[in-house]
Amino acid sequence: MVRAGWREWVGLPDLGVEYIKAKLDTGARSSALHAFDLVEFERDGVSWVRFSIHPWQESAEDSHTVELPVHDRRTIRSSTGHVQQRYVVTMNLRLLDQTFPVEVTLARRDAMGFRLLIGREALRQGFVVDSGSSYRGGRPPKQVRRRNRGVTKKSPKTD
Repeated sequence: MVRAGWREWVGLPDLGVEYIKAKLDTGARSSALHAFDLVEFERDGVSWVRFSIHPWQESAEDSHTVELPVHDRRTIRSSTGHVQQRYVVTMNLRLLDQTFPVEVTLARRDAMGFRLLIGREALRQGFVVDSGSSYRGGRPPKQVRRRNRGVTKKSPKTD
């Protein structure tokens, strides 16, 4: 078993997202990604979904538009008790230098602190969460962390 912190920087290589901050939540069964502008369409007789994501927590910059086949549709009960029908897609997730496929539900997570929640189903692939640690897989370069906080330019030095 690989020990992970309760929050980690992960990658979504299939979506072209090198870094996104994620909360690892053993209380959640499913993983969830902040997605908006969801449009279902058909391609070669198969249901697909087009959606956009913002990888940064406090910024709408660097949004990506993605198209993936619909794996499933599920009724999900949120932590607040709200029941919602969600699309489920599969994608690769890079966590602590391991890349593996996961099922991810697509949901508006504007009000949530993290754009990506990694649930028990994904963590069962060989991870244990150490609730007392964070970023066991390391941190991205400072400029990436600044973009995540909505800071795009260096602030001028004041003397």
